[in-house]
Amino acid sequence: MNMNELNEPTASGSTRKIGPVILDLNNISLSFGGVKALTDISFNVRQHEIRAIIGPNGAGKSSMLNVINGVYRPQQGEIVLRGEHRKNMDCYSAAKAGIARTFQNIALFKGMTVLDNIMTGRNLKMKSNFLMQALYWGPARREEMAHREKAEEIIDFLEIQAIRKTPVGRLPYGLQKRVELGRALAAEPDILLLDEPMAGMNVEEKQDMCRFILDVNDQFGTTIVLIEHDMGVVMDISDRVVVLDYGKKIGDGTPDEVRSNQNVINAYLGVAH
Repeated sequence: MNMNELNEPTASGSTRKIGPVILDLNNISLSFGGVKALTDISFNVRQHEIRAIIGPNGAGKSSMLNVINGVYRPQQGEIVLRGEHRKNMDCYSAAKAGIARTFQNIALFKGMTVLDNIMTGRNLKMKSNFLMQALYWGPARREEMAHREKAEEIIDFLEIQAIRKTPVGRLPYGLQKRVELGRALAAEPDILLLDEPMAGMNVEEKQDMCRFILDVNDQFGTTIVLIEHDMGVVMDISDRVVVLDYGKKIGDGTPDEVRSNQNVINAYLGVAH
């Protein structure tokens, strides 16, 4: 057996192979003026795993996701993606490299339908030029039909067929979160970054979102990096967890290892003085 691969049981009972490291973050430091958002943080992400980033508010979790997909460029450190050193990652190159993202605050086109929002996730997959798309002729027409078919597959997967023609601004919060997940999946990412995908949801909505995240990881083989405050969710679905506090890494390991880490306990529960 390859020592770079690990076999992990999934929620469905099948065995999922966790592969070698595909994303390596080395000594990442990020500052805004005199404010240090991240200080000398290193961790990696393995292929097909669910990797959680946790920590108190203001710990630097979203800043780290923004570094991974090129929104922010760190002053120090480097990103290694599939063995390629990417010191100056930007959003476009991250998307082209197979990294997709959802956001803490929903960033959908509220006046557009569910189907049209998911179709925007296919943008980088479209090859025909602007004129052919405008005329909706020949190859452009066939290409759009193929992309719509892919979008419909995602709609079926997320069980949102009944709202496919509904403007997303009319949908409840939980369904909007599901549509945003669908738009990210439309890009067919290798690595999916989820920034608090269950924030603001009730128990039933959280259960649904957990199921979809596990299914995306299991059925599509998508590597997932997520930020989540619900520790029950994190401990149930994550393969490994990295813990940040005030922009520094204070823990890294399996859910059980992190749960028993005294530094993590102190950060979350406080220390008596």
